[in-house]
Amino acid sequence: MRDAATREVAPATPPSGPPRRATIRDVALRAGVSLGTVSNVLNRPELVAPETRQRVLDAISDTGFVRSSAAHQLRAGKSRSIGVVILDVANPFFTELVRGIEHTMVEHGYVLVLCSTDESASREQRYLRMLEEHRVEGVLATPAERDLASFVALAERGVPTVLLDRPAPPGRLCAVTVDDARGGELAAAHLFGLGHRRIAFVNGPATIRQCADRRRGARRAARRAGRDPGDAICEVLVPSLTAEQGEAASARVLACEPRPSAVMCANDLLALGVLKGLVARGLRVPEDLALVGYDDVVFSSMLSPALTSVRQPKFELGATAAGLLLEELSGAPHEHREVVFAPELEVRASTMGTARPAARREGRSDVAPSR
Repeated sequence: MRDAATREVAPATPPSGPPRRATIRDVALRAGVSLGTVSNVLNRPELVAPETRQRVLDAISDTGFVRSSAAHQLRAGKSRSIGVVILDVANPFFTELVRGIEHTMVEHGYVLVLCSTDESASREQRYLRMLEEHRVEGVLATPAERDLASFVALAERGVPTVLLDRPAPPGRLCAVTVDDARGGELAAAHLFGLGHRRIAFVNGPATIRQCADRRRGARRAARRAGRDPGDAICEVLVPSLTAEQGEAASARVLACEPRPSAVMCANDLLALGVLKGLVARGLRVPEDLALVGYDDVVFSSMLSPALTSVRQPKFELGATAAGLLLEELSGAPHEHREVVFAPELEVRASTMGTARPAARREGRSDVAPSR
């Protein structure tokens, strides 16, 4: 028989919903001080007596209180955040570029707000508006189209803006770029120099400046090789710079008349797709068609065959752009300028065959001076 003095107690009903976050009021109650004292410990600790300060710090630890950076930033008028607007977060080129930005900005206490436009001008406009609404301190961006009016207007409204991989209007914005016309020329000249009489160029929309410049460079290489660009280059246009589009383009490459003996692509993702499409059709690279990419992303040297590609200094692009933005954010006298990097051609088995050296560089050049 159960003891009359013993009774069962029903377990407490757990509170519904997520656990409540500790507030500054909780800290003050636990430490036995005013809200103002807690605020001073957080923001002006030198004003608080050491014993009281330690009591507040112990209360913060006990309650698990985490200060609201948003509220602090609102009072200070600074967000400590930077907007980064890129064309395609899935592209390894931008992954490495963002790493360069992050490496530089985190050392100065900034966080990144990353936005991927998927090459859409309308999405780009929405992101720029939202970033400005969230009071980012600056923006680093690869524009989706040629028109830079939105970026110039953003800077004129007091949001410092640096362009990534895109020239800027002189004196209006800072920019960090690569000479893409030279890169296109290096790729095409390499193929013409190997004896290819006709090449296919799988390229993206002309509204993307990099695509237009690489096309210009390829045509320049044809003329320098004594060829008519219209005869020597069969351009295959795709709506976006993805591996899926490259794979779909491989059939159109083979449909070019006369059939080309080599393919150059506007980026490595397209080249990866073209390679997949050619192999699926029983063709060999480079025996049946040589193949060149652009960007020299991390997987380029790992493909079979290893991909010849135009190398861009991706990490350095991001780090340099971040440095320019930090200069402008410092409040010191600042003059807008453009830093131009020179591309290099990494020659591998996809154009040279396995009997040649694994890789050598053509067109090596140091960073071009600012202009």
